[in-house]
Parts: sequence; structure tokens; C-alpha cells
Amino acid sequence: MRNFVKALLPRCVRQRLANWRRDRKFHSAVRRLLADPMRVLSSGDPLLRDLASGWGNEGWSANEEYLRFCVREALDAEGPVLECGSGLSTIVLAAALSESGRSIWSLEHHDAWRGRIRATLARYGLRNARVCEAPLVDYGEFSWYRPPFEHMPSGFGLVVCDGPPSATPGGRYGLVPVMAERLSRRFTLLLDDAVREAEQETARRWAKELNASVETFGERPFFRIRPIQS
Repeated sequence: MRNFVKALLPRCVRQRLANWRRDRKFHSAVRRLLADPMRVLSSGDPLLRDLASGWGNEGWSANEEYLRFCVREALDAEGPVLECGSGLSTIVLAAALSESGRSIWSLEHHDAWRGRIRATLARYGLRNARVCEAPLVDYGEFSWYRPPFEHMPSGFGLVVCDGPPSATPGGRYGLVPVMAERLSRRFTLLLDDAVREAEQETARRWAKELNASVETFGERPFFRIRPIQS
């Protein structure tokens, strides 16, 4: 009977109901996250799954294993965190670092998406994350974000790289030539989508240019790149 009644509703009404339910689920999950951010570190806790389901954006959001790894690395790192591309990870990292007062700087070129992330951060009082307007520009060999350097700190201890989109000339490579001088001496760089040839080549180039080691983790692989300590 329930499905029959649902089928009688106009499609636009069904969509609004679905959006309302998803928002309720996300709101409930965020409240749990804010009450105890360290819950995301437990693989047996459904919190990250509920956050991702309520957030939507299926197929594009970072998977649970990668998000959990990002949080661990953020807690271990020193200094501010840099994100290349924003999303659910911005919300989770902001919550995880909220008590420490450490900041997150996310570069985002997409206007509507940047607005959604900013609105979500404001809704839950997460003031330690800043989502920056960073259009994609041509640097010659590659295209990458144009960071607002005049407002950004230096000494980034962790970089979470999930952007820009793969169709961007040069892919994600531009991070190092553009941002290398803003990294701390003991930085950690996380690069998602390690199964893709473009990301593999990018990781090799970064490792050479930064004198760094590359490790692979995860069932859906991602790279961790860290400087070789002499």
C-alpha cells in the first residue's frame, strides 16, 4: 500500500520527499560526528556510511577507507591541511580538527559546489575550514587551481588531493609546481585514484621533484607521498 500511494505522487513531490529524507539522515549523522569525531576511525561504526548516504553525490565522494585514512593523517600531521577539491571530506576533516583549532583550506573551482560546502560548514558551525574560490587557469604545461595566496598560510602538513577533474590538462600534477613552497618540511600528500595511469605518472613525477617516497594503500588504492628524511 505504501508503494502504491507513493507511485500516485507526482515525480517532483517524490523527489522532494527523497531529498528531505536524505537531508534528515545527513543531519543526524553530522550531529553524531560532532558529538564524537573520533568515531570515524572505527571501521565497525556506520557513521561514515551514513554520512556518505545522506550527503549523496554517489560515485564521486571519497570512500570510507580513504576518508578514515585522511582523518588519521590529519590528526598526526602538524600545521594546516590543504585540500585540492572540496566535498564530504571537508566536513569530516573540519569536525575531526575542530577542537585542535587547526585549519583546513580547500581549493574549489566550481561555484555551486563551493556554495554547498560553505553552507554546510556554516550550518554546523565548523569555522576552521575555508573553501576558497580557486578557478582553473592555464600555467602553460598544465592547468590547475589559482590559489588565493595572499590569504593562505604556509607550512601545510597534509595535502588531500582529489582534484581538479581528470579532464583538466595535466590532471592533478599542478599541485607540486604551484604549492611546493607552501608545504612543510615533513609534509604528507595523499593522492586518490591510484588505479589510474595519470595518477600513477603524477605520483612518480612528484616523488622525483620532492625527493619523496610513494606508498600505496587501500582496497581502492590511493597513494601516500612523504619526503625522504636524510
